[in-house]
Amino acid sequence: MRGAFGRFVVFILIALFALPSPAAPLTVAAAADLKFALEDITAAFRRLHPEAQVDVVYGSSGKLQTQIRNGAPFDLFFSADIDYARALVEAGLASGPVRPYGRGRIVLWSTRLDVRRLSVADLSQPGIHRIALANPRHAPYGRRAEEALRAAGVWSRLAPKLLFAENIAQAAQFVQTGGAEVGIVALSLVKSPQLAQEGAFALIPEEWHAPLEQGFVITRRGMANPLARAFADFMETATARNILERYGFLPPGGVKAD
Repeated sequence: MRGAFGRFVVFILIALFALPSPAAPLTVAAAADLKFALEDITAAFRRLHPEAQVDVVYGSSGKLQTQIRNGAPFDLFFSADIDYARALVEAGLASGPVRPYGRGRIVLWSTRLDVRRLSVADLSQPGIHRIALANPRHAPYGRRAEEALRAAGVWSRLAPKLLFAENIAQAAQFVQTGGAEVGIVALSLVKSPQLAQEGAFALIPEEWHAPLEQGFVITRRGMANPLARAFADFMETATARNILERYGFLPPGGVKAD
């Protein structure tokens, strides 16, 4: 009996070790402007890979890039400023070239005011006390907002009213919760089902700021994760492109939306 029992235990151990190991989860760092679009893309990806675990961390592109440089365990990095992704390639922290995925736009957005009837110069009106935007020091959308306000000649005049957020999603949250009457936020956020029914938006002329060219990379850590390569390839499918377009992203080098 002891011999038979021993053979049974060995059989069970061999069977257990023969089972395929589950795929490693995919951890993504993404610019906050992608919050709603990437949720839809991830859902579409998981319909093809139901076993895949995809965790996404959203933030400002500058801060996420710094975290990757400091060893944060991200497999993919989606940046609202393609230069942040290029810098990872130059630093040897990416496993391949940058893949452009779209171009973003900034808009005036308010849940209280009809900004379609306002110019940027009108933001100096006494009835407007707070204007939310992402911090230009580390958030590309905030940097483009600053460039646009400077191009319009109102940056200094509006400075006392500016309310800086950690990232563009938080800037939208400030407007949504009443912390600011107006925000300069991402078109991709205000076109989301969550925000589209709240207030109105107006595109800010793209000529007033540098383009918001966006791109992603597989990080050096993600090189060994098959899901990272699969997700990167999925971003180039018609499904992913259509979702990005629905949220207002132009294809890289595409024509203007206005």
